[in-house]
Amino acid sequence: MAIIPNKPRAILIDVIPSSMDEKVAKRRLMELEQLTQTYGGIIIVKLIQKRGTPDYRTYIGTGKLEELIELAREEKAEVLIINNLLKPGQMFNVNELLRKAKLNMQAWDRVDLILKIFDRHAKTAEAKLQIKLAAIRHMGPRIFGMGMELMQQKGGTGARGGQGETNTELMKRHLFEQEQKVKRDLERVSVAREGHRKRRDRVGLKTVSVVGYTNAGKSSLLNALSKKGAYVANALFATLDTHVGKIWIANPSSSPSSRGGSEVLISDTIGFIQDLPPELIDAFRSTLDETVDADLLLHVIDVSDKHVHEKIVEVEAVLKHIGADTIPKIYVFNKMDLVKRKPANINKKEYAEYTPLFVSAHSGVGLEELKTAIGKHLGLI
Repeated sequence: MAIIPNKPRAILIDVIPSSMDEKVAKRRLMELEQLTQTYGGIIIVKLIQKRGTPDYRTYIGTGKLEELIELAREEKAEVLIINNLLKPGQMFNVNELLRKAKLNMQAWDRVDLILKIFDRHAKTAEAKLQIKLAAIRHMGPRIFGMGMELMQQKGGTGARGGQGETNTELMKRHLFEQEQKVKRDLERVSVAREGHRKRRDRVGLKTVSVVGYTNAGKSSLLNALSKKGAYVANALFATLDTHVGKIWIANPSSSPSSRGGSEVLISDTIGFIQDLPPELIDAFRSTLDETVDADLLLHVIDVSDKHVHEKIVEVEAVLKHIGADTIPKIYVFNKMDLVKRKPANINKKEYAEYTPLFVSAHSGVGLEELKTAIGKHLGLI
């Protein structure tokens, strides 16, 4: 098997239907490029292939794969990243062709790349468990598919085919046992989280959850509001772990000397992304429970992003998937320090029901107004 270095030279390819809008296609490839850079890959070629239907055996087609193999030889590429979710047999066939071409190269699909980013960025034991669970669920079907492919190549019956089947069953059982162990460990974390939530409910402590597209500035906003000190980077999935801080919501009717007001807990979690696979969302279920149980959501939006409306829709789709779409929310258009004025393409009336506010977590603009809005939504002011 190929050994992938810390900064692999990568060929990117996205397979799309012929009917896909050019702007959508470019955005998909741009996001794959950003994911690859977040992982640390060096992009040497990026391609878009239009197909009516994916190839049954290799997804991208044998002819195109042969072209990529020659390109990989010329450019000394170490990884081929396909911006789609491949079936186990397709991924096995692609890597087999790379192996037969005697290339020091591996093929990854979109989920492989995201999981590798997750693995590099995970800090807490909980995040590492969640990533392990997602990886097991992603690799399980591939082990079975690989075994079936080997059986077919060896004739399907007889001693060698039978041995392939036996090895497959052993691997399936091993992965099942690993999955059950990880789920038990995560269940213990979930029970502890539930205990914390019940204690907060008993003392009447309100909770706010920060959600949004990855790299929208969620951790920066949490830091600015609570002085928590969560890790911040200009990269996709820079933080995977839940961070919890406290905000003081002052009561304007109280005298300054009395320091009247209320304390509110604020937390952020994994950022969302276009076409985030359901199994990854489900793997982070225990973390996302903080979002589902919140009294208020702050949907953080990068106001400088030219795909702002599409990303709002995609975040709302994930919130619906996890059952958090009915929780009251405020739309926080962040990164105002990166634009000269409020963008003309953002109509406040369109989002009026979500109390849209324009802020900069970096410069502090609009944060006091945001705190007031949080207090009003929670009935504290």
